[in-house]
Amino acid sequence: KEPPSIHITTMNQNDKTTTTPSSSFFSMGLSTYEVPLTLFSTNRSKLCSHSSSLPPNSLIYIKGGTSTTRNDTDHEPIFHQESYFHYLFGVKEPDCAGLIEAHTGKTTLLVPNYPKEYEWWMGRIKTKEEWKRLYQVEDVRYIEDLEDVLLEIMNVKTGEVNSEEDKEEEEDKKEKDETNNITVLLLSGPNSDSGNVYSPPTETFTPLLSSHTTKHSSSLSKIIIDTTTLHPILSECRVLKSPHERSLLRHVTELTSLSHVYTMKHIKPSMMEYQGESLFRHYAYFTGGARHVGYTPICGCGPNASVLHYGHAAAPNDVQIQDGDMCLFDMGVEYYGYGSDVTCSFPANGVFTMQQRVIYEGVLNAQRVVYDMCGDGTSWVDCHQAAEGEILKALITAGIVLLPDDQTVEELVEMRLGAVFMPHGLGHFIGIDTHDVGGYLPGHPERIAKAGLKSLRTARVLRAGMTITVEPGCYFIPSLIEEATSPSSPFCQYLNKDVLKEYVSFGGARLEDVVEITQDGCINYTICPRTIKEVEHVMRGGKWPPLCDEMPELKRVNLLTYSPLVMNPPSI
Repeated sequence: KEPPSIHITTMNQNDKTTTTPSSSFFSMGLSTYEVPLTLFSTNRSKLCSHSSSLPPNSLIYIKGGTSTTRNDTDHEPIFHQESYFHYLFGVKEPDCAGLIEAHTGKTTLLVPNYPKEYEWWMGRIKTKEEWKRLYQVEDVRYIEDLEDVLLEIMNVKTGEVNSEEDKEEEEDKKEKDETNNITVLLLSGPNSDSGNVYSPPTETFTPLLSSHTTKHSSSLSKIIIDTTTLHPILSECRVLKSPHERSLLRHVTELTSLSHVYTMKHIKPSMMEYQGESLFRHYAYFTGGARHVGYTPICGCGPNASVLHYGHAAAPNDVQIQDGDMCLFDMGVEYYGYGSDVTCSFPANGVFTMQQRVIYEGVLNAQRVVYDMCGDGTSWVDCHQAAEGEILKALITAGIVLLPDDQTVEELVEMRLGAVFMPHGLGHFIGIDTHDVGGYLPGHPERIAKAGLKSLRTARVLRAGMTITVEPGCYFIPSLIEEATSPSSPFCQYLNKDVLKEYVSFGGARLEDVVEITQDGCINYTICPRTIKEVEHVMRGGKWPPLCDEMPELKRVNLLTYSPLVMNPPSI
């Protein structure tokens, strides 16, 4: 780990952000992880390092998330900050915005000017000086002061012009046109995972630029709005993680791992799937202060394990677990806006059957092969296809896939047979968002329009500093199996229908880790039990983390040195 060297001095009244005159960090108290807020100033500096690619006198404006209510009620869901804004500012509160002068790095945080009634319901109102100290920015202004801030940046005098000397100075400035024309960069661009488009907050600037009612309208009219430059640059900044970001992601992945272990130790046949979700959430929050999970928990057992994004509102992990079921639990902790994404697959009764063993080992071997390949300069597409190859080998061993004597596994991969059993991509970038941005940016490989490969969330070449999930899986999805075994399918001749019938209720198995790409390989942040011996050991109540690493090929570098948190919260 790379723990931040921050000294605690004083604790602000309404939050758990501890500050000193020169530094501050966020934690949830007790022994929970301390996130240095220099993480966000570092991110701002990284963005500003691209100033040579920006227009002259660029001013970056980022709008934070807004407070909302549920439908037409006054119920306020727990606020979750907008991801790009969080990346640059680390601000927890809603209804804020930020300005960064790209060529100097000067940062102004724009905050709500709360009415006095706010304090009755939400707690003491911070002063601007407290906001400034809390989030380590150069200036704090109220949202409604945006026009004044812009004019000051443009070097326009906003106060009253009373003296003759001031008047002469203003006239001289007009003649020489010394006001600083600025280009305001607004974020606008597509998200390659959701297909949604980040809409630029032009509504904030349109009234200012079109108004002719103020004495500064001529100056404001010189502002240029740019909605094309910022998005690819800022998204690329988020792809390569800083040391502080990597340390935080390692922490949330280790906490996620131990939350999975706690769940595995306590889950039993006859329990409900949602009780597995509850166990996970309880451990993560009780021991690590993690109030949020990064995405909707997936706790699919038996046939439900073949539903890739099970656990949604219409299928809320609400099926009873049966003896002999294979459980696929995909859950990740989030802490101060950064999340993890880890999947464990295990038999509900703690002992693998022969069927479960061969499929599980195929998925585990897929991880091993990928970790052996990973490193700076490796093609992610090649990693995906290598994982498919290992899964097909396991299916050949199980008698499900038939390999003709005159063909190779590589040829089956090329014809896309692997996509029948692993229709999703091998993994995705991870950071503030579970499916973090940057997968398909300009200048990088485009999406491949082939089965399985079209589901890859990136086709990029790996670079040191990336954090990405590795999540091979093997599933028996009824609709895909039916299509592949139909007489008209090119895959029909390679599949044994009689053996496939025996796996109809199997569901699926997936193993998912969070890894950091390095110059010469990768570091696996996940410290879950992975070998069959390890899984069965934990489900018998055995000690974890272990005393020895059974499979060093998985690159779990902190497996033996990690100091575990309390494994038995008192309410269980």
